[in-house]
Amino acid sequence: MPEPTGAATADENAKRARGGILVFAAAIFLGAFLLFQVQPLIAKFILPWFGGSAGVWTTCMLFFQALLLGGYAYAHLSIKMLRPRTQAAVHVLLAAAALAMLPIIPAERWKPPGPDMPILRILLLLTMTLGLPYFVLSATAPLLQAWFARVFPERSPYRLYALSNFASLLALLSYPFVFEPLVSRKTLAVGWSVGMGVFVVIIAGCAVVAWRGSSEHQRAKPQDSGEHARRLNGTMTIFQCMLWLALPACGSLLLLATTNVISQEIAVVPFLWVLPLALYLLTFVIAFDSPRWYARTIFGPLLIAALAAVVWVMTPAMHHDTPSIVTQIAIYTAAMFVCCMVCHGEVARLKPDPRQLTSFYLCIAAGGAIGGFLVAVVAPMLLRGYHELHIGLFACPLLFMTVLFFDPVSRFHRGGERIGWYAMILGMIVLGLALQANANLQLQGTITLTRQRSFYGVLSVYEQRDVRGLPDSRLLHHGAITHGEQLLASGMQDHPTTYYGRESGVGQLLRLHADEPHPPRRIGAVGLGVGTIALYLQAGDLLRFYEIDPNVERLARQYFTFLDQAQGAVEIAMGDARLSMEREADQRYDLLVLDAFSGDAIPVHLLTREAFDVYLRHLEPGGIIAIHITNQHLDLVPVVARLAAAVEMPAVTVTYQGTPVRGEYESVWAILSRDTERLARLQGTVNVLSAGEDAPLWTDDFTSLFPLLK
Repeated sequence: MPEPTGAATADENAKRARGGILVFAAAIFLGAFLLFQVQPLIAKFILPWFGGSAGVWTTCMLFFQALLLGGYAYAHLSIKMLRPRTQAAVHVLLAAAALAMLPIIPAERWKPPGPDMPILRILLLLTMTLGLPYFVLSATAPLLQAWFARVFPERSPYRLYALSNFASLLALLSYPFVFEPLVSRKTLAVGWSVGMGVFVVIIAGCAVVAWRGSSEHQRAKPQDSGEHARRLNGTMTIFQCMLWLALPACGSLLLLATTNVISQEIAVVPFLWVLPLALYLLTFVIAFDSPRWYARTIFGPLLIAALAAVVWVMTPAMHHDTPSIVTQIAIYTAAMFVCCMVCHGEVARLKPDPRQLTSFYLCIAAGGAIGGFLVAVVAPMLLRGYHELHIGLFACPLLFMTVLFFDPVSRFHRGGERIGWYAMILGMIVLGLALQANANLQLQGTITLTRQRSFYGVLSVYEQRDVRGLPDSRLLHHGAITHGEQLLASGMQDHPTTYYGRESGVGQLLRLHADEPHPPRRIGAVGLGVGTIALYLQAGDLLRFYEIDPNVERLARQYFTFLDQAQGAVEIAMGDARLSMEREADQRYDLLVLDAFSGDAIPVHLLTREAFDVYLRHLEPGGIIAIHITNQHLDLVPVVARLAAAVEMPAVTVTYQGTPVRGEYESVWAILSRDTERLARLQGTVNVLSAGEDAPLWTDDFTSLFPLLK
């Protein structure tokens, strides 16, 4: 048999190399796809368990970043301390062990019994449900890139980092547009678990390639990136590791702070988490794909424009009308994208020789975890409002200026271009003053009595006096949304205000019922506010509030008197309303009031078909469900109409224009009841609800806000 020629051997080696490269690329792509596909999926599973708060996603992100850091640390230590073949064997065994935790469906026992310690419970839940698979996926990208650099020293591994981020981006974008609308959560969780099994098989293939190549390429030297070595002098090297941490930390902080603001202003739904995260990942893709994509001459001016735009949208005095949802989302996310592009572009310029690859990625992951920790844990303890966004917006240009100062190839190196430095310093002063003024912003004509922040948001109590056309009053705000108001004038403190005026939909129901002979009423109310509805109670009545935020009850009792004035009995059940009702025996309510949707950040899990099954179990056969659907940006009528049709309850809406001089706001209430006589007695602007053919039926597996935007 003839011996293979040199050309044939070379050709065979080339084919084997191409096959090995494809296996590495497939493993990194699938691993990154699974890593980020699971983030909105698992968050959607647990969101209803913790009140639909934006803090749920922030805590989830802290977990993801902490596990990512752990995975990168494991990869770094594995490369430094273990022999190549031992690395391959250990990682394959870990990946196989991760299969024992599948499928990734949270157990019912993790549902919280109350509102205490939500952050710790979420972290424990995620660890027990997803910990080892996520850890393995997190470690794979840096570990495989290190193997790749050793087996294929003539090729740069940093393109694989861009591929990893591209796969992550694809996973995030496909979730809300493809998987979420078409596949149930449980089906998707099972599919993800199957994908994890395929991933383990591919990892085994990479281990085989690395095992075979560990000796063949032992003496080959990886390429030196060269660029950083020529640019960095001794002074810059001192700051290099600090910048590897600080720049990603700033980007991570801006990501979560922007997500918090958007979620508080609009809704806590996966798409509004995915959009900023997708743009965040896109900056990594662009920055690490090629040095030519990030140019300081382009992104420097863009940074100035982005900061000016976000300050404009954050400051009401700078625009006559409140910007639309689309405008707000566009400006916030665009500003975050530009800031993260600067942070990650500068990190990419500082990337080291591939031999330091795992150290580099470990610092990036540590920076991301630091940013997540600051937003999820430190900020709620130290800041009274969502001011971490202000801090991030100031820190980003400050870091950019620091890099320019120490970079030898920058024309601003060591104070060069003095006029430019004077302009930048002046700009930072103006930016700092603008951000500080915005952070201290309060309602016109009011004084702030207290402001408190918790896992569930920021609560403020204001006192309003001597404002033309408005009565003197005290108000409770959750973010920018009024959650209750009490008039201060003598004789007016027992007047029902805001959305509970006597001519409002719920006000009419309570007055009509009070005028009839009836046994003591049992009323349930989702959302305490300041307890205004308690004014309608009569002797013998029972009103049971469901409230998730302990601070709300404390402020309602300390600064308002509605609860003390109630003639009937008042109970307050702390915890998420839906979970509380699921655990309770049948309450036999005559009226159930759902007032959790007046703000723009609506808890969608309280408006699903499954939620209504819970409500109906607690309702008398002829009972009434009253849903407050006043909303500036979202039209909730189609959702309620479809739910009413699904549970076979006739429904109407009652619109009341309000009387500002009496502290009454414009309101829209949807009233559902099988007692059609009660519905017929409602007065004012009353419209019968009928579900259109395209009206969505919200379920725990499907909710979509896009058709509801006004």
